[in-house]
Amino acid sequence: MPATILVVEDEPAIQELISATLQHAGHRVMRAYSAEEAVPLVNGTLPDVVLLDWMLPGMNGIQFARRLRGEDRTRELPIIMLTARGEEQDKVAGLDSGADDYLTKPFSPRELVARIKAVLRRRAPQMTEDCVEVDGLRVDPVTHRVTGNGSQLDLGPTEFRLLHFFMTHQERVFNRTMLLDQVWGDHVFVEERTVDVHIRRLRAVLEATGHDRLIQTVRGSGYRFSSLPG
Repeated sequence: MPATILVVEDEPAIQELISATLQHAGHRVMRAYSAEEAVPLVNGTLPDVVLLDWMLPGMNGIQFARRLRGEDRTRELPIIMLTARGEEQDKVAGLDSGADDYLTKPFSPRELVARIKAVLRRRAPQMTEDCVEVDGLRVDPVTHRVTGNGSQLDLGPTEFRLLHFFMTHQERVFNRTMLLDQVWGDHVFVEERTVDVHIRRLRAVLEATGHDRLIQTVRGSGYRFSSLPG
């Protein structure tokens, strides 16, 4: 699935090459030449991945990664560090700062795209195109088809995103605010009770195949997708 990727790289030629590679792969690209330029971009639109150069003017990549990890809104944001420094201690320092992966320059476009896909699969599995199946309930994010025990289920776009998110984050409890941020989008101002309405709609559709039981209400906390008894 297309992701929004923030490229923080101070060398114009490298930034242009990375951006062209990502756009060719179908991703949306935001660009910044420094951490200071990147801050308002992140504040405005939360990207799905940050590609972060180590050696930046002003605040360097290590410092910016630590800043992102230190704030609630960006704590789980996937970060890939880009650097010409290939020594083991440099890689350890990059990963210790909070980066999810480390790519040494020069790298091939194919490797860059593969690393992004791998990080998304670990950090944000709802962003990948992989089919998900649990107890006969199957979601295909490419075709937007949902089937229950082989029978097609018709979901609205919001219910589809909600179900896909739940199925890629099984056994975790999410409150309404978390679901609004993850499913509706960052900086979208919607009443929290809207979540309950869409949960009810989703359960009503899943009831036809007996899969409504998978979406459990955790009293006082939120909702959980689980094949285990609630």
